[in-house]
Amino acid sequence: MLFADDIVLIDETRGGLNVKLEWWRHSLESKDFRLCRSNTEYLRCGFSGLERDDGEVTMGGVVVPRVEKFKYLGSIVEERGDIDEDISHRISVRWQTWKKVSGVLCDKKIPFRLKGRVYQMVVRPALLYGADCWPIKKTQVQRLMVAEMRMIR
Repeated sequence: MLFADDIVLIDETRGGLNVKLEWWRHSLESKDFRLCRSNTEYLRCGFSGLERDDGEVTMGGVVVPRVEKFKYLGSIVEERGDIDEDISHRISVRWQTWKKVSGVLCDKKIPFRLKGRVYQMVVRPALLYGADCWPIKKTQVQRLMVAEMRMIR
């Protein structure tokens, strides 16, 4: 059986989202895909600050649960557009990556220049994944700089 993962449907109203979910459910199930109702959830983006409650989102008569955040393509998307949790997650991923290559980075036989290149090509991208679309604040930049300086030391 085939399956699709990380499908995103976007609409300005919940009614429009209900129609899209029903269309996806019928089209996927007719092509031997299955859309798992228990893993399907929706996030209402409140970036504009306008509060609206248009009712429930349903799929096949079942109410789809609303969440305040979810992980999509390695980044944590939050309802209000905050990125604090995503930054914390990226810092922890970077530390995991650093630990994996610490054998190279801490080896005294390997030239310092090569260590710097490994760090720049392997460890730094783990932190900056998805950063090109972050609405970042000065305090968050400071957190990222502190994490980088701790690793370099």
